[in-house]
Amino acid sequence: MTLARWMAPLAAVTLLAAPLPAALAAAPQAPAAAPGLYQFSVTRLDGRPVALSSYRGKVMLIVNTASKCGLTPQYAGLEKLHDAYRAKGLAVLGFPANDFLWQEPGTNAEIGEFCQENYGVSFDMFEKVAVKGPQQAPLYRYLTSPETNPRFAGEIRWNFDKFLIDRHGRVVARFAPKVTPEDPAVVKAIEAELARR
Repeated sequence: MTLARWMAPLAAVTLLAAPLPAALAAAPQAPAAAPGLYQFSVTRLDGRPVALSSYRGKVMLIVNTASKCGLTPQYAGLEKLHDAYRAKGLAVLGFPANDFLWQEPGTNAEIGEFCQENYGVSFDMFEKVAVKGPQQAPLYRYLTSPETNPRFAGEIRWNFDKFLIDRHGRVVARFAPKVTPEDPAVVKAIEAELARR
């Protein structure tokens, strides 16, 4: 074997081992993940702040509520869900809002009293917020924005719009205001998420 024939394979190996041009060598960077749902803090009706990260590992049903709406009786269905599934990891979170025909005019104290006296609400209720418009609460901006919630984005349509959040803080379903908490589709979705880890 001549020296030239012996060196040819080495030249090929050397070419393969040569460093790639910088443009090819650098792996493309994944876009930065959007801040998650757990970044937000909210305030209970009694004024106590709560970090949504305290619900990490739970399935959440986030609902904007109102006391003087034709859909107000859904409080009873939400309480039933809370009673039936809280031990399995469901947290129902109610956010009163006065954005639709002034159907939640009361103070936070009045809202709490109304919910307790009329529906025996024991799930977590938070202070009144704006769920749409220029004063929209950051949590609801996150839930309705196509940038942070591309699958279920869109303006809040009315009182009792419902977002289902999985155990990792991801929005996995949204139910229209007229879809009641007892609706089989809602119950099925909740049970499916509770079964996942």
